Amino acid sequence: MQKEFISNLLPRIFPILSWWPEVNRNTLRSDLIAGLTGAVIVLPQGVAFAMIAGLPPIYGLYTAMVVPIVAAIFGSSRHMVSGPNTPISLVVFAAVSQLGATPGSPEFIAKALTITLLAGLIQLALGAGRMGTLVNFVSNVVVVGFTAGAALLIMESQAKHFLGLTIPSGKSFIETLQAIGNNIDHTNLYAVGVGVFTLFLAILTKKLNPRIPNMLVALIGGGLLAYVLGGESVGLKMVGDVPGRLPRLSMPDFSFHAVSELAQSAFAIALLGLIQSVSIARSIATKSQQMIDSNQEFIGQGMSNIIGSFFSCYAGAGSFTRSGLNYEVGAKTPVSAMFASLILMLIVVFIAPLIAYLPIAGMAAAILVVAYNLIDFDFLKTVLKASKRQSVVLFITFLSTLFLDLESAVYIGVLFSLIFYLQRSSTPNVAVMSVDPDAHRRFIYVERKPLPECPQLKVLRIDGSIFFGSVMHIALEIRRLVDEESPEVNNLLILARGINFVDVAGSEWLVQEANRWKEKGGGLYVTGLKLIAQDTLIRGGFKKQIGEDHFFATKEEAITNIVPVLEDDICVNCKFRIFNECAGKAGSNHSTSTKTVAPTALS
Repeated sequence: MQKEFISNLLPRIFPILSWWPEVNRNTLRSDLIAGLTGAVIVLPQGVAFAMIAGLPPIYGLYTAMVVPIVAAIFGSSRHMVSGPNTPISLVVFAAVSQLGATPGSPEFIAKALTITLLAGLIQLALGAGRMGTLVNFVSNVVVVGFTAGAALLIMESQAKHFLGLTIPSGKSFIETLQAIGNNIDHTNLYAVGVGVFTLFLAILTKKLNPRIPNMLVALIGGGLLAYVLGGESVGLKMVGDVPGRLPRLSMPDFSFHAVSELAQSAFAIALLGLIQSVSIARSIATKSQQMIDSNQEFIGQGMSNIIGSFFSCYAGAGSFTRSGLNYEVGAKTPVSAMFASLILMLIVVFIAPLIAYLPIAGMAAAILVVAYNLIDFDFLKTVLKASKRQSVVLFITFLSTLFLDLESAVYIGVLFSLIFYLQRSSTPNVAVMSVDPDAHRRFIYVERKPLPECPQLKVLRIDGSIFFGSVMHIALEIRRLVDEESPEVNNLLILARGINFVDVAGSEWLVQEANRWKEKGGGLYVTGLKLIAQDTLIRGGFKKQIGEDHFFATKEEAITNIVPVLEDDICVNCKFRIFNECAGKAGSNHSTSTKTVAPTALS
């Protein structure tokens, strides 16, 4: 028994144990090819991302070496590749620079490592607490809006390097634009030439052959042009020395002061990283048919950031580009991410000194391409056409990213997303239904097809759960639809298939509503309410108070039991629509017959 418990527990702690037995010669071959491709792709990206984060270039490469291996061991996705990415890099830069640390300085690096550790601890705690479902409540619109705003901020931050201008970092979006405009006369045409040439090569290579690492080709071309033009002698700034060594041990700052000043930003980084990572993992899983465990992804991302912070890595998360490419080139297991990291280590040891000769203007051009590709124009168009509420969330998140602190933008986007979700769930649609004789006597929404209604029985469909947040709206809608529009009706039938749960507040309201209809000389009836939705009604004794004989499993059963209760003087047309036969002639207007007839099969 103990052995069985341990054998079931270990794969949950170390997911690598669940897929490692599937590794064989064939999967290793596929993973090696995918890993080699990933290493070549991440080499220029790692340098670029580190520059966005305000860190020396080697720290982006360190993050691309360590974080993917740890995330592969502890995560659940077989294809997602973690590591440095643009939005997280930008938030790290914004969070640390606002504390007064100079980008690239030892103080800046120390704070970046500390915020990485804190973000990892938060992610691990959320995963251990089984909070993975929280991501389901964060709309993808928030991520897309934030990413689009971040892309513009990145473009703006690289514009000064592209133009060869010297402008201090840490300014707001508007201030930076003004500074660029005020210094435009000092543009270095050599820098612009290198940047344009690098940009052209990146775009051309991508169009000619998407499989070729266009960023790497573009940077090599830009570096050669800078050398031909004269390099630093004509005012071209270079990346500078990059140590050709493997990640070094590092120690984050555990002081109370450091933790307290970075905690809020760390939570924003943790949240953004989790949203991105789980979204990427699920997106790829829809193609690979793999089941993703959100809680395990939380743990994997948390462990990768925690361990990474002790190996000179800054905060990482799932990468849109590298994960998609990893799947497309045929990766079979997370070993591909491990191969990519190991190959990158070999490349850095032997090639890192050459990175020093890359021109900053060329790097800026490469980052501009990366930033542009971050904007999902198709999704933006779809949201703007499909939903006004989602469009509002999109614009709020986008503008907050541009004009507020980046961590605040994440919170604001999530907050408004939840507000609109709660607003929608608390105002379910209450539809007036009637039987359509032309559609096999189905109940039809009368606003879509105007139909006569029974003068004594109001049929309403509630498209949402009855809980404390929706009770008032439902109550007001019923009063409006019945008391104001059909005051003579004294019986109410609720079609409840769309109700997923009823809480205590909802149960109390149903009792009050049932008593109100009894006082009117009729009754409240419910049909199609799921058994699981009746738990509170049954346990709290509310169902007995309403009357268990007022709940029906099907509409046929409800009609069979309700119609005999109605008064004799009932519209024949209404009876004709409900029954196979009518007590009088179809052309008559009224009948006083009390003849009981069999109900039709209502769907």
